[in-house]
Amino acid sequence: MNDIVGTPKRALWSATLGFFVGFAAVALFAPSANRFQQVMGFGPLALGFLVATPSLSGSLLRIPFSAWVDTSGGRKPFLWLLSLSVVGMIGLSLVARFLYPAHLTYASYPLLMGLGVLSGCGIATFSVGISQVSYWFQQGKQGRALAIFAGVGNVAPGIFLLLVPFALSQFGLAWSYILWLCILAAGTIFYALLGRNSPYFQLLAKGLAPADARARAHELGQDLFPAGSLKDSLRLSARVWRTWALVWIYFTTFGGFMALTAWLPIYWRSFFGVSVGHALMLTAVFSIVASLIRVAGGVLSDRLQEGGENTAILALLITLVGALVMTSSRQFELAVPGEILMAFGMGICNAAVFKIVPQAVPQAVGGAAGWVGGLGAFGGFVIPPVMAFAVRNLGQPGYAIGFITFIFLTLFSLSMAWILKYARETSPQASPAQASEESVPPAPARVNR
Repeated sequence: MNDIVGTPKRALWSATLGFFVGFAAVALFAPSANRFQQVMGFGPLALGFLVATPSLSGSLLRIPFSAWVDTSGGRKPFLWLLSLSVVGMIGLSLVARFLYPAHLTYASYPLLMGLGVLSGCGIATFSVGISQVSYWFQQGKQGRALAIFAGVGNVAPGIFLLLVPFALSQFGLAWSYILWLCILAAGTIFYALLGRNSPYFQLLAKGLAPADARARAHELGQDLFPAGSLKDSLRLSARVWRTWALVWIYFTTFGGFMALTAWLPIYWRSFFGVSVGHALMLTAVFSIVASLIRVAGGVLSDRLQEGGENTAILALLITLVGALVMTSSRQFELAVPGEILMAFGMGICNAAVFKIVPQAVPQAVGGAAGWVGGLGAFGGFVIPPVMAFAVRNLGQPGYAIGFITFIFLTLFSLSMAWILKYARETSPQASPAQASEESVPPAPARVNR
């Protein structure tokens, strides 16, 4: 590539590292929220909102920043998201260094929420990275490349959570935030140095007309190009009821996954009184299992007849059993298997949902994926306060009753999955390309997680 800077492999690993470190702020913010609560004196509901704030920006920003990729390539939106996350982490580091614990009061609560929103911007890099990597790789190699990108990146919360107890015990809260800030800043600099747009966008930046840039980029091996309007695709898919059924299911499973990553450290500490290290280790196990099992969920969805719907139903049943165990269990030895069951169910269902998307909404895959990925991930912001509300108002001791939220969410999601299955059986649709979180259709529509 004489006039092109970068290679597909470099683009893949720079985006993967950028997405990986984007989780740095979130992984530390949730465990430290409990320490903020102790000195500021707010209740479970306020704590639920606080730990959920990074998910607010990390979910809703995926849709507009993903659309931005089609006009400028992935490099600029990726750097904007990482930079906003760095700003949030700088603010949290200053709070931990100069205000915690003596000068933190309830009046500081809005400040913490605002910094949490900024820190969560790093999570939204997924939708940008998935598009950027897709544009670099030919269709026959996109699936493997995206599997590496999503798989390695999604393990980040678990790995960071394993490191948090050591950092907190050895360095304290303030220096732990500074250390995590350095990791995030180093990843941002690494991406800035190595991350590059695909050939088409580089050629446009050099002044070539779109048609000429497309032809030249195609000669260089690029298969996927932006075309049409994502706005039109979003509008069309919003009119299809199946889109909203999938949004609800993904809200329960992926939004639930994000919510539990923030909630579980509080649960293990408050309900069973385990140490911070053990609480974070148990949460890391949940995060890693739910991320890695998605591969098996994708394989199962491919192999079963009506694989997406049947896999989703099976996964939701597993999730329901796990939620029942977590809600009713008063024994640590039963709660751990309950957590693992929820991890299995949520991880498998997350893969199944994006198997269904191109079959359920074949006329607007990209728009449907945008709604499902963005609004589904919004569950990470909504669910923790709902769980906290249950804890505060149902009059039962401890935090276990909060898991009753997942019983109702999963039951409703099961009904949506059954309706999708029945609708497919009675009114089969032609499916274009298969799509998943780790693969995109050959058209310009793009899949967001």
